[in-house]
Amino acid sequence: MKTGEDEVREPVVAGTFYPGSESELAAEVDGYLDAAQPTELPGEVAGVIAPHAGYVYSGGVAAEAYAHLRGLSFDTVVVVAPSHRVAFRGASVYGGDAYETPLGRVPVDETLASAIRSAGEAFSYRPGAHSAEHSLEVQVPFLQRTLDGFTIVPIVMGDQSESSVRALAGAVARAVGETASRVLLVASTDLSHYHDQATANALDRIIVDRVAGFDPEGLLADLAAGRCEACGGGPMAVVMMAARHLGADSSTVVRYATSGDVSGDMSQVVGYLSAVLTRPPGSGGGGTGAGARGSDATPRANEGLETHDGSATSDAPYEGISDEERLTLLRFARDTVVAAVRGEALPRLEETTAALRTPCGGFVTIDKGGRLRGCIGYVVAVKPLHETVSDMAVQASLHDPRFPPVTEDELDELEIEISVLSPLVTVADVSEIQVGRDGLVIRGHGRSGLLLPQVASERSWDRDTFLDQTCVKAGLAPGAWRESAVTIERFSAEVFSEKELGLR
Repeated sequence: MKTGEDEVREPVVAGTFYPGSESELAAEVDGYLDAAQPTELPGEVAGVIAPHAGYVYSGGVAAEAYAHLRGLSFDTVVVVAPSHRVAFRGASVYGGDAYETPLGRVPVDETLASAIRSAGEAFSYRPGAHSAEHSLEVQVPFLQRTLDGFTIVPIVMGDQSESSVRALAGAVARAVGETASRVLLVASTDLSHYHDQATANALDRIIVDRVAGFDPEGLLADLAAGRCEACGGGPMAVVMMAARHLGADSSTVVRYATSGDVSGDMSQVVGYLSAVLTRPPGSGGGGTGAGARGSDATPRANEGLETHDGSATSDAPYEGISDEERLTLLRFARDTVVAAVRGEALPRLEETTAALRTPCGGFVTIDKGGRLRGCIGYVVAVKPLHETVSDMAVQASLHDPRFPPVTEDELDELEIEISVLSPLVTVADVSEIQVGRDGLVIRGHGRSGLLLPQVASERSWDRDTFLDQTCVKAGLAPGAWRESAVTIERFSAEVFSEKELGLR
């Protein structure tokens, strides 16, 4: 029930992801739009896919899609974005009155928003999902500088499973199709995070091809199999599916780039894509459309280059976890592996501590009978610790390319180990490396490899052997760590297992 005062979602990343003043923001967005080179499209614009990192890194890519909106008119824009800070099932369809940026307020189309929410409880309004979410907010200034007099329906996805994607796509398509309004669909996503340039290009090429082929089902399959990465994979698929239902039949990728193309640092990059979805000229589109148009220095903290699925890093330093928190994570990892292997809904950690919410790198290792059965992790702090453990439990059990997926018959034979990683530190002198304390990351010649601290300890390696074997893991020759073109980074890890803590 609304009170007499409007509920306005105020900007939270103005001044970090994009300029905080009206004049500076307008000038920056207009600059990106003016530099864009619109592509001749095969039909009328029905949707847009755009990135959501800091404008300094992704603004130029986003503008290549948004430039196609100049001169067009839409009544409402439905923006679908991923949740980076709040975990929840389904999607939150905004229930307030307006979204605000330094360029002003955009009113919410409450009629359309209400119609989508009425499709089920999964689409109810969750204020916390919107309050600090940047991935939706950063799209709004581009819309404000290209369109006039539009309303908005902001949707944040907490659950990107295929069933949730299909349900939301159907709800959006049905609600839009019942209106006589001209509606634009927008998906917000970044692609792979913190790989070297060559790896990022290979991963992102899979998504570029799926988007160019207007293939949301193939995109979901690739994401589920771990063949590619996109924090907004669900929103992309929702917008493509809904647009297709409303008459769209083509997708044009207008630009792909990485943060490294801006910063010049190719060691750890984030991928960005922009695309325009179109329907045949004059097809009407079930309520969508506006008529055809005539034919990085390394980012500083909080400057807008977000982490893997977009999770912005916390200001709180990681100071270790307690024994009780270790037990919580191990039980959570076990429950997640069991659910993933059985094809059940993944569990959620309902109660978390500050340490478990702190972004940390981490690995989940699965052993069977004393032999490795799967091990995958994030090297850098890309998500809150409990989310990292959940993601990596799924990946280690089902998607480690060295092993077949874990089967249900094996579950009782598995032992789970978790490694929580400290931030990476560049090694200036190899004498800094302490075997047993440090893990290593070695990068060079477009390749990289990582070994956890316990690997060297378990094999009684000395420092030089540890360095050599990390080179081998990277696909480099032993001794390559001595080359000036090769970089070495070290990290420490808190390692704990079910066996160690008496759970197995």
